[in-house]
Amino acid sequence: MTSAFLPMRRSGKAESAARPAPGPLILMLYGLGFWLALSMAAYWGGEGYYSLWFPPAGLRLAFLWHFGPRATPAIMIVELLVNLGMGRFSLASPDRLIALWGIVRPVLAYGAIVGVIRWLSSGSRAGMMTPPMPFSLAAAAAPVFAALTALPEALWRPDRTQVTTLPDVITSLTAFAVGDLLGVLLIAPPLLWIAGTAGRGRKSLPSRLAPPSIAWTPVMEMAFLLGGAIVVTRLLTHIGLGFQPTPVILAVAWTGLRFGRLAAWISLAAVAWLLLPETADAISTTDRLERHLNLATIMVVGYLAGSYRDAQKQARAALERRDRLLFQAERLKTLRAMSVAVIHEISQPLSTLAIEARHLHAITDRSGQEIRESAALIDRKAAALSHLVRRLRRFGGRVVDEPSPLPVPALVESVVAIAAPETRSQGVALKVGPTDPDLVILGQEVELSQALMNLLRNAIQHSSDRAVELGSERRGGRAEITVLNRYEPEASHGMGMGVGILVAQAIVEAHGGHLTRTKGPDGVMLASIMLPLAGDCA
Repeated sequence: MTSAFLPMRRSGKAESAARPAPGPLILMLYGLGFWLALSMAAYWGGEGYYSLWFPPAGLRLAFLWHFGPRATPAIMIVELLVNLGMGRFSLASPDRLIALWGIVRPVLAYGAIVGVIRWLSSGSRAGMMTPPMPFSLAAAAAPVFAALTALPEALWRPDRTQVTTLPDVITSLTAFAVGDLLGVLLIAPPLLWIAGTAGRGRKSLPSRLAPPSIAWTPVMEMAFLLGGAIVVTRLLTHIGLGFQPTPVILAVAWTGLRFGRLAAWISLAAVAWLLLPETADAISTTDRLERHLNLATIMVVGYLAGSYRDAQKQARAALERRDRLLFQAERLKTLRAMSVAVIHEISQPLSTLAIEARHLHAITDRSGQEIRESAALIDRKAAALSHLVRRLRRFGGRVVDEPSPLPVPALVESVVAIAAPETRSQGVALKVGPTDPDLVILGQEVELSQALMNLLRNAIQHSSDRAVELGSERRGGRAEITVLNRYEPEASHGMGMGVGILVAQAIVEAHGGHLTRTKGPDGVMLASIMLPLAGDCA
């Protein structure tokens, strides 16, 4: 029951990060919107002050979903001030405490539902609450819970709610829930889309403001189906069969299954625009409730159909991405095997060349200065190349080695040597901080080198100022290795498929540590590997 307008959610620590609190200007805009929504809802007011079409509920849920449940007190105060200004609440009334509770109660109910669903969607529980399930659950649960919290007041003070019998109480509470549900399903999705679009930064703003290309065939198909369904529904009503929602349900479901949630929401908005004004006339609460129940059924079916279509599309995209990753992994596996073979072939002649270069350097000690310098240069270059080939052979020759005490300086030195050619080719200055020689971890050197190398290569490829810092230090009973660079989001050189970070995270977690990546407000990306020291490993 969500919409294509909902922004993509990030997972992990980024998801659980606290959102910024709404500022005074945002709260003023919320108050203005709440006042307009209350004025609109007055035309559909039912018995017991329960509106049968309540757009403020959609505004409230969208605000709480975007800013989080901690915004509940702020919007509670704003809604109270709006009700005071509209004369819906008076401090001089003898029932002011009950009236005050009636204003803050739905806000607390919505905030509680959002908080519970946010909690269920975080941490280890997130696997059972994949999008769009969290918002869908909130959209259905918040109106129902808010209606249930009104039950004690309806039973205790029937004089206030103008509802005296139990059937009337049930009818009023049902109207309360249905009115909120309609408001949520029609108002919240576009507001969340606007908030998500505005929060993506200014760089992509011109492209979002550009007029979208319109595929007229789907538009005509949607208009034909929906228009025909509404005509059939009106004919059935005209011949005395009452309001029959089945034709509209079928049309909206077809639209959702064919074109997704965005098309479904557009169809639902059109249906509501046509049907809701008719229920604002002088008709009985029962008839109005019947129409709105049918409309709620249409909306739920439409959102479910659109969500199913979008879920299929996302599943296909995920499968395609998985296939590309498998192909990339197989290609890397083949490349690794070829590299190991090439390294093995050149290691023997290179060792011989290094020995001969050392011998040449020794026998030219008494020659002229130019010959001595040339021989020394050949000796140094041959030794450095031989040393690098040995490191590469050791790094790529084994899939895994046995865990052993590993000094962090040796790990850092090995990775820096392997990354040196890439840093030079990319023109990146790699600064290595001082490392405590007593910093020792227990792990598999090849795997940890792979993890650190992946982070380092990612920093090299995305560095905007061509500078990367690599450091390490002791933090309590753990060793922390950090890679820091200034982030360049649109870097195109050397871009991979994002597998390296996932591989690094898996390796670090297998060693009892954890990997975090934090982007600061100044565009600095900090990747941190925390590993237990050798004495603290089980």
